[in-house]
Amino acid sequence: MQVDQINESMISADVLIEKAQAGDEQSFNQLVSLWYKRIYNYSLKQCSHDELAADITQRTFIAVFKNLPKLKEIKAFKSWIYRIATNYCHEEGRKIAKGKTVPFTITRNDDGDTIIAEEGEAQGIFFNPEMSFRQLELENILFGCLQSIPKDQRTVIIMKEYEGMKFREIAEVLDTSENTVKTWLYRGLRLLKVKLEERNITKETLSYEL
Repeated sequence: MQVDQINESMISADVLIEKAQAGDEQSFNQLVSLWYKRIYNYSLKQCSHDELAADITQRTFIAVFKNLPKLKEIKAFKSWIYRIATNYCHEEGRKIAKGKTVPFTITRNDDGDTIIAEEGEAQGIFFNPEMSFRQLELENILFGCLQSIPKDQRTVIIMKEYEGMKFREIAEVLDTSENTVKTWLYRGLRLLKVKLEERNITKETLSYEL
């Protein structure tokens, strides 16, 4: 994508936010369409369950709808919406920690999107017979290991490695310093590497850049 296309996209998003703030329903719906998949995928990596991720995403946009008029700087929208989603993810994480963890199986749909279903559902309509069992198994292990590390470290890894966010943006979302974010990332990746190696999984076998 060329620079002028990127700038045009950013300007378009800013216009949508501004119109949505003013109460334009169509602009808000377009804003939801623009951000829904990204917030859903982020929530899915945080909680490892599709229904819970969908619920978190819905609650995130309800909060956005209610509080968007209060957002003072349009440029802060990205960090703001991630902060809302992160808070809901951590809230659900605390609930799960007090109860039972929902068992899940990782598979993909025909479009190649990752689908995490409850046990027994993996052979349903989302199952892709072309996806090798070994790859699904490795992804299952990765997601399981991600869930086993401290939430702040897990959140930073997901934001940096999966969402491609800058340290400055992550620091804004988590309301901390960039140095703290870098520390969490380093410790999280180191811990994740150890946990994967305990299962005899290396970056060569996992196709994940540690």
